Amino acid sequence: MGKIKVEAPIGESVSATVAVCYLLEGDVEVVAGERSGTYSVIEDNGASTDCLDYEAARLVAACSGGRAFDMAKRRGTLLATEDPALNAEVIEYCTLATSTSVPDSELLEKINARLWTRSFLVGYSISLADVFMWSRIFKSGAPVKAVNLARWFSHMERLPAIEKSKAFLTEHSGTAGDWAEVMRLVKSQGNFHVFNLPVSANIFSRQITTRNSFRLALQLKNHCPSMTGGTSSIQGVEAGKVCTRFPPEPSGYLHIGHAKAALLNDFLARSYNGKLILRFDDTNPIKEKSEFEENIMADLERLGIKPDTLEYTSDYFDKLLEMATDWIKQGYAYVDKTPVEEMRRQRMACEENEYRTAPLEDNLKLWEEMKKGSEIGLTCCVRAKIDMQSKNGTMRDPIIYRCIEGAVHHRTGTKYKLYPSYDFSCPIVDSLEGVTHALRSNEYIDREVQYYWMCDTAKLRRPYMWDFSRLNFKYAVLSKRKLQWFVDNKIVEGWADPRFPTVQGIRRRGMTIQALRAFILSQGASKNTNLMEWDKIWTVNKRVIDPVAARHTAIGKASRVLIVSNGVDEVRTVPKHKKNPDLGKKNVIYGKRVLLEEQDVKGVKEGEIVTLMDWGNVQITTVSDGELHGEFLPDNKDFRKTQKFTWLAEIPDLAPATLVTYRHLITKEKLEEEEKLEDFVNMESKSEELVMCDVNVKLLQEGEVIQFERRGYYILDAVFRGMSDRPMVFIQVPDGREGSTK
Repeated sequence: MGKIKVEAPIGESVSATVAVCYLLEGDVEVVAGERSGTYSVIEDNGASTDCLDYEAARLVAACSGGRAFDMAKRRGTLLATEDPALNAEVIEYCTLATSTSVPDSELLEKINARLWTRSFLVGYSISLADVFMWSRIFKSGAPVKAVNLARWFSHMERLPAIEKSKAFLTEHSGTAGDWAEVMRLVKSQGNFHVFNLPVSANIFSRQITTRNSFRLALQLKNHCPSMTGGTSSIQGVEAGKVCTRFPPEPSGYLHIGHAKAALLNDFLARSYNGKLILRFDDTNPIKEKSEFEENIMADLERLGIKPDTLEYTSDYFDKLLEMATDWIKQGYAYVDKTPVEEMRRQRMACEENEYRTAPLEDNLKLWEEMKKGSEIGLTCCVRAKIDMQSKNGTMRDPIIYRCIEGAVHHRTGTKYKLYPSYDFSCPIVDSLEGVTHALRSNEYIDREVQYYWMCDTAKLRRPYMWDFSRLNFKYAVLSKRKLQWFVDNKIVEGWADPRFPTVQGIRRRGMTIQALRAFILSQGASKNTNLMEWDKIWTVNKRVIDPVAARHTAIGKASRVLIVSNGVDEVRTVPKHKKNPDLGKKNVIYGKRVLLEEQDVKGVKEGEIVTLMDWGNVQITTVSDGELHGEFLPDNKDFRKTQKFTWLAEIPDLAPATLVTYRHLITKEKLEEEEKLEDFVNMESKSEELVMCDVNVKLLQEGEVIQFERRGYYILDAVFRGMSDRPMVFIQVPDGREGSTK
């Protein structure tokens, strides 16, 4: 049975059909259609059925036949089942979700009760019932407050298939995306006047409407007054014809500097309804791994970047070899056997050597040795013959080919014994692929003239170049070589370590994609370079997480007990966030025995009145080494001059956890080239504290961000494991205050 194809209408905010398509990924292809509101389900025999959302979702699941059941066993996706009883329950809840006669309030109450002892509505894995109910609740806009319902809904929202379906709908929604959100979070507009953005520019999605085009144009005009181009603007931009590229080397994970390059290239392409190419520069097989390649693609997807084409420099290896041969024959290149250190000295001194003027037959002979990877060939490299007297060092006969002994390429194996340099392959492949505009950080600015020389010598079209400022942060290294050193020496856990400036590292530390995109895009395409504080980006992140971070309580293991003589054992239901009731509610347990922070009670005196936060005032009657005694004062509402204490009722069900705080990996703001990395490693960049948390945190899912009262923001890194002795792990999220990242 072939693939099912679904054409989804544009303009939808949520879709059960698209979610099902992504749950059956590999079996169903989903594309953007033209007609609003109607889905076309095209079966492998060519039969097409037009229907509305829920009918289309049912049809897709039915058409997938046995494959849906196979997936149930393989991935835990219950889209079909052989159990008639379960099938009946799926149908029951699908019908309930699509019923217009059941009020939202009644529906939510029923589903919350159903989920009291369940993770899913039917069975032990996601089913059509869950997808339909999630879609119904999402579309209704009804507040999801009940505990069980909120837990289930939050889990549904984080499922990869649901996230992908929402990303697909956002991409084809016909809106100007989150540009207004960028402005709100960073309090300013990115500097994009250099792009000469057209009035019809659509920055974040391929589809566009006149209304949002006009609004976007006004935003850009108001915040970017230089819209007329000139010498400071990118040239040659034309709607529908712009093609940019992002060419990472698969030798490490994507870091924040790469993210800027990727987002800006994507920004320009989308602004002109153009195309973005993702091209892996796989020209150094010693350092490259499929692992890095896969993680780069995953990180780009997280950033909301969807390349139109995936390419590899290795796809052009034969063409590049042919071109290098022609250059040698035409006198544009030569083979050099000079030892590396001597060649480096000669280039610095602007000295030519005898190989530069060697006869053609000698060059071709050595070239053949290189292609064979022979003992002689391994000592050679090919250099472009440009200008050894140039004041620009990049023009002093750069290397364009070298042999790499024993290299096994992750795509081509051992077919090639020699590999092109980035300086040679990048401009050639850019031009061959149809790239019109190449945006890259200004660390490459000296290579621009070299880039154009390569294109001209190859008699290829020149792409337009634009250099933007590199993201430089204090107390951070962005060199993949240096980051690899930390990994190799086991100073960090890996490339996703929260201390790393990789996309995965800062996400694990609590950075949201929303804040990361906003911060980078707010930098715009400016060429101004500076050394930035990390606090700036974490401040942007705080604006994202603060309104949605549920409030919880954690007390250090070194705690003191307060016995409240007139305290009452009870449970109260309170909002998780006083300013955001949509987050739902939590249970707060009160009792006579209360745990307080050890550091809080130091200096507390008998007769003093203290405030237990969100409870009330207590007068301390007795202070001893082991515990304190006090009396609750229900009528005393004067909290102005009292000490404020966080607290937890002393009960067996408190959740043990480890709070992890990370600091900078290096001890100097900026390392100079001549300085050794190992001399500036901060060996105290990680600290841990054991705490007891309120029982509500046991329901949290990995990756959720919360705020522990009077402690700060934390992201859950290891979830509650039931009877396991292993505590939960929370990582502190910097909040942007001075010193919070140090």
